[in-house]
Amino acid sequence: MGTDKLRIVVIGTSAGGLSALSELVSQLKPTGNCAFFIVMHLSKTGLGEYLVHRLQPLTGLKCVMALDKMPIQADHIYIARPNKHLVLLKNTISLGAGPAENSWRPSIDVLFRSAAAAFNARAIGIILTGFLSDGTSGMIAIKRSGGICIVQDPNEAEVPDMPLSVLNQIEVDFTVSLVRMGEILEEIIITEPKETQPPPDIIAEAKLANTMAVGISETQKLGEQTVYCCPDCGGPLWKANQDQIDRYRCFTGHSYSEKELLIKQNNNIENTLWVAIRMMEERYNLYLKIAKGHYTTGIRRLGSNYQEEADNLKTHIEKLKSVLIAVQNQQD
Repeated sequence: MGTDKLRIVVIGTSAGGLSALSELVSQLKPTGNCAFFIVMHLSKTGLGEYLVHRLQPLTGLKCVMALDKMPIQADHIYIARPNKHLVLLKNTISLGAGPAENSWRPSIDVLFRSAAAAFNARAIGIILTGFLSDGTSGMIAIKRSGGICIVQDPNEAEVPDMPLSVLNQIEVDFTVSLVRMGEILEEIIITEPKETQPPPDIIAEAKLANTMAVGISETQKLGEQTVYCCPDCGGPLWKANQDQIDRYRCFTGHSYSEKELLIKQNNNIENTLWVAIRMMEERYNLYLKIAKGHYTTGIRRLGSNYQEEADNLKTHIEKLKSVLIAVQNQQD
């Protein structure tokens, strides 16, 4: 069957997701008209192959690692590869090398947004347990494109952040326990959706994940430039005006939710402070060396001057360490 009649189910999860995915996948049965795609934010290395081996014994569907230009087929579960965005086109999969979104590649939001752009009302988004707001922007894209939005009941989620974030932003179609999710999906995929046209901004942004740089002109179409700089590349950030949530993107393609931007800024501040402390410690020790040399040769006045500079610098180092501790505490 061609993809024109396929229902596309995109699934996103992070912390606690292994058990949740196992429960959900065990309920999936071959129907001949549905394909499934999974992105899990947990490891940036070899999680993909592990997921294939973990999930395959639980279902009659075919579990495979996603490959570039791989055709989309019914009754398949496609697992995102490490360090590549899983992007859906009309008939095939594309593995995008674009910048990370919310510090992740593959990104849940990128997968969901591409599903919304390529399959609009035929897309079904599922958000399971996980940290922060990953998947919220992508779920909004599915909702705006006429698709179906499902979240795991946050009361049972091991980490409820991701389901709660979606629930706080949009009216989802189903908030259900994992044990009922397969049943709900069976009811949805046998219905024929009303075709819709995804908004132009979703189509435009979905294309960006395949590219290494998107350019200023393309980014300007997505929103207004802000006073903030990208914590990864240092370029200016634009605010995406179309989402209900505050989301920021630079012209090279890095993208962040507001909370993720705070975390990245904090990490950069901490790294900068560590560099400053290291440089000041080096200078402190050089002052001491020079002072000792002057004391040894009997030039006590110069030795005293360098010792005083070292003592002053040591005071500044201790103050800077206090600032560093305060910055670290902001992350807790």
